Amino acid sequence: MGTPEFAVETLKAIVENNYNVVGVITAPDRPAGRGRKLKASAVKEYATTKGLKVLQPNNLKDESFLEDLKSLEANLQIVVAFRMLPKVVWDMPKYGTFNLHASLLPEYRGAAPINWAIINGESKTGITTFFIDDKIDTGKIILQEKVEIRNDDNAGLLHDKLMHSGAKLVLKTINQIEEDNVSLIEQPFKGNFKTAYKLNKDNTKIDWNADTQTTVNLIRGLSPYPTAWSFFKNNDEEHTIKIYEAKFIEETHHHETGKVKVEGSDILVAVKGGYINIKKIQLPGKKAMDSTSLLNGYTIFKDAKVY
Repeated sequence: MGTPEFAVETLKAIVENNYNVVGVITAPDRPAGRGRKLKASAVKEYATTKGLKVLQPNNLKDESFLEDLKSLEANLQIVVAFRMLPKVVWDMPKYGTFNLHASLLPEYRGAAPINWAIINGESKTGITTFFIDDKIDTGKIILQEKVEIRNDDNAGLLHDKLMHSGAKLVLKTINQIEEDNVSLIEQPFKGNFKTAYKLNKDNTKIDWNADTQTTVNLIRGLSPYPTAWSFFKNNDEEHTIKIYEAKFIEETHHHETGKVKVEGSDILVAVKGGYINIKKIQLPGKKAMDSTSLLNGYTIFKDAKVY
């Protein structure tokens, strides 16, 4: 059970290790692109190439879907980046249903663990397999593995590291279940654990008055998707811009926070203690591009600022 590219690597590993995949559950096809044509999920696209049976329920409690799911006679269900399951679904197989989560639970329960680990400046994160219960990301832990977060990692790079490590951990988990060699760990419910809140317009906006490392981490943690954003005023024009990559330069200055200036091919934003050097940016209606490419065809005026 899965939908995005992150889940494909796990399905691929299961198939290539000759496990009998009796069915694949994924999201319904969705309109995408300018033409709004229906597009299959990444998991469906892969499953179709392998001739696997695919179910795409709108409602996981729908009787016809539950009948179809039961008819597959699966003895184990594996969930990777899908959605919350009702008990009638996760309780169905003989050996239960386990989930792969992209954090070291109980830290970063929730929708966006990869992003928040970087946004919060963590030096490590990891992957966890756990048996699903009736709450979100709270079930008994089967296996965990730590993964380093490098200073130059963004959410895209960390996503790919966790995706590959996760597929391997799922195989180890299946093997332990198959050999009846599982040692479960109860998750603690009390504690000051960090949460992987759903990303929205408010918590992805750059606060230029924040600590500089906080600003850089936000940009890293949201790149390439959904991307950190800011308002940008340039010669009486106001835009919403997206920033994909930035570095902090420590330097004494007397500019107001948010002032934008150009030095050679660099776009610099004045912040406390120095400048945020914007390396990759996207203007409305344009492609994302590095600062040199942008400045080749776009003028940033002296009064430019971000806020």
